[in-house]
Amino acid sequence: MAPDPIQAKRILIRSANWIGDAVMSTPAVHTIRRNFPDAHIGILAKPWVAPVFHANPHADEVLIYDAKGAHKGLLGKWRLAGRLRRQNWEMGVVLPNSFESALLFAMARIPFRIGYKTQHRRLLLSHPIVLNRQLKENSHETGHYLRLLELSGLRVEPSGLEIYVAPDDKIRGNDLLRKNGIITGELLIGINPGAAFGTAKRWPADRYARLADQLAKQYQGRILIFGGPGERGVAQEVADAMNHTPIILSGKTTLGEAIALVDQCRLLVTNDSGLMHIGAALHQPMVAIFGPTNPLTTGPLSAKAKIVQDPIECSPCLQRECPLGHHGCMENISVERVLGVCQWQLAQST
Repeated sequence: MAPDPIQAKRILIRSANWIGDAVMSTPAVHTIRRNFPDAHIGILAKPWVAPVFHANPHADEVLIYDAKGAHKGLLGKWRLAGRLRRQNWEMGVVLPNSFESALLFAMARIPFRIGYKTQHRRLLLSHPIVLNRQLKENSHETGHYLRLLELSGLRVEPSGLEIYVAPDDKIRGNDLLRKNGIITGELLIGINPGAAFGTAKRWPADRYARLADQLAKQYQGRILIFGGPGERGVAQEVADAMNHTPIILSGKTTLGEAIALVDQCRLLVTNDSGLMHIGAALHQPMVAIFGPTNPLTTGPLSAKAKIVQDPIECSPCLQRECPLGHHGCMENISVERVLGVCQWQLAQST
C-alpha cells in the first residue's frame, strides 16, 4: 500500500522519457495531486520532456535529469541522487519501466518507491507492482500509469489529458508568427509530417503537400509545418512540393513554443507522434493518420480528434520501417479521404 497521504509531504514523480508518453501520464499526475492535495510534488524529467509539465498546476516544480550532460554516467547519477537525497523526498513514483529509473530513486534513498516490477527492479522498489502485460498491450497507455497508482492504494478517478501553455512560450510563439508575416486572426492550420522511431508511421510527404495546398486554397489559411530538429528534412520535402509557401517550424521552436503554436491552430493534421498527444491535450480539432501503430493503445484521447486509418491484415505491426515498403496501411490513405475529414473538422469548429 502507498503511504498515508497525511504523512507524504514531498513526492517526486519520475517522468516518462518521451513526449507522447509524458502527455499520456498527465492524468496520473493529476491523480497524485488529488490524493495528496497538500504535498509538495516534483517531477524529474529529461530536458526534452520537461516543457510538458512546466505550466502544470498539479506540479510544484520540475527538475531536470540531464543524462547526456551533467548527469551522464555513474558519477553524474550519483551526484543527482545526492541532490535528491538532500531534498528529503518521502515518496517516489517511478513511471518508466526501466531499471535505471528505479535505481536512481533507490540511490536517492527515497523511503517509499512505487513502480512496476519489471527488468529485475523488485529489490529497488519498496512497493513493486506486478505488471499485467496483456492488459497493457490491449488498453490505452494512460491506463497503464493509472493502474500503477490504483494498485498502490491510491484513489483513481477519470480524468483527461492535460497540458498548459506557459505565458513566456505564448509570447515567444506570437513573436515568431509576427516575424513570419502572420496577422492576428489569420486561420492557422498545422501539419506534422514527421514521427519518431522510423518512417513507417509517416504518411507520404507528397500527400501532406497536396493536402496542405488544398486546405490553404479553400480556407485562405496559413500552413505551419511542425516537427523536431530531426524532422527538418521531411518538413522541407513537404514545403518543396507545395504551391503555397508554408512556415517551417521544424527544429526552430522549443517544445514549449510548439505547444503555444499548436494551441493557436484551427486544425492539426498529424501522424502518430508526441505532437499528436499535445494537440489532444489542448483539445484542438485534429486529424490523426495511423498506419502501423494501434490507436487503441496510443490514439489521441480527445473528443475533437478524428482518426484516419486503413487497417490491413498485417496492421498494427508496430514496425519502425515497413517491410513491405509502405504497401497498404499508409499508401491506401488518399489525400481526398483526409481532406474530407479535415473539411468536416473545420466546419465543426467555425
